[in-house]
Amino acid sequence: MISEPELDGDLSYESSEVLTEEKPRRAPGPRRPWLWAVGGAVLASAVWGGILYASAQREEPGPDLGGYLPAAGEMELCKRADLKALGAILGKRSVDGYGPLMDDPAVSEGTCSAGFGPEDAGQTVEVTYTLHKVIDPGHEFEARARQAGVLRRIDGIGEQAWFDDSGGEGGTLWVLDGQAEIKLQLFWQVAHDENGNPVRGAVEEPDLSGIDVPMSQDALALMARLKKDPGKETTAPGE
Repeated sequence: MISEPELDGDLSYESSEVLTEEKPRRAPGPRRPWLWAVGGAVLASAVWGGILYASAQREEPGPDLGGYLPAAGEMELCKRADLKALGAILGKRSVDGYGPLMDDPAVSEGTCSAGFGPEDAGQTVEVTYTLHKVIDPGHEFEARARQAGVLRRIDGIGEQAWFDDSGGEGGTLWVLDGQAEIKLQLFWQVAHDENGNPVRGAVEEPDLSGIDVPMSQDALALMARLKKDPGKETTAPGE
């Protein structure tokens, strides 16, 4: 009779291994290199994102305004444009007027008109000052000036200066100096009758030949005044 092994004391079927729930530990080995690569990429991405965010928070520096200041008030331009050279030819300065002031983050602009001689038949000089705070006006300045009429280049004033004599009845001077644009325009006012028709010969017509010289002198003087802080001036222009 074949007996059961365990009954006969045969232990050949017994295993020396002890079954446990824990697996045997492996010897430590080198870390996987791709983990370091992923960590480096994440860090680089975070640093680059921080740089972009910080750059977005900073305002881009604007163009160099060359010392020019925005128009400080509606009457400020009239105070700074004393127009002494033109006054020596056109007569006493009589009536001043000014237009609306625009002072925007992109551009600042003011206008002033000054009358010389008789109010009913004198001359008017209109001054326009534009300070471009963002764009470069030099790319289109000459094209805009030429569009206004037949022009002559004037040297020695700013970067560019153009003059139109308006057929001898006045003249317009356009000046560009960096971001600043200045225009002086001279009109001769003709007397009119009760029906609004011009009356030739009512007053002596002024000789405006060579008027570009005093206009250029007044433009240079105005350019210098536009760079001064009005709050620090101790005397009014023209005194």
